[in-house]
Amino acid sequence: QVQLVESGGGLVQAGGSLRLSCAASGRTFSTDRMGWFRQTPGKEREFVAAIKWSGDTTYYASSVKGRFTISRDNAKNTVHLQMSSLKPEDTAVYYCAADLNGGGFTRWGQGTQVTVSS
Repeated sequence: QVQLVESGGGLVQAGGSLRLSCAASGRTFSTDRMGWFRQTPGKEREFVAAIKWSGDTTYYASSVKGRFTISRDNAKNTVHLQMSSLKPEDTAVYYCAADLNGGGFTRWGQGTQVTVSS
């Protein structure tokens, strides 16, 4: 099993920055991608960004491209999401997720709250 623990959420003013981190433990050797998703009350969880565990391929939702940057530290089994130029509509619970063996995101962290005030 793979366990994921997020950190770094909080309250920030619009235009500010936050950095989220996700520490992975357990059977991480088969991980294909790591990703970030977010969810607000009453809405479905939406994709934010993802990164291949090997190589440099990254993926972004159009709503965050150019403002958010996903990166990884393989030695520490950690993935980061650097969020800049934050907007109130970025307010959500952010979840880290793992895609094991390329079969889709099936492992999830507990989530971390990000609140952007106007």
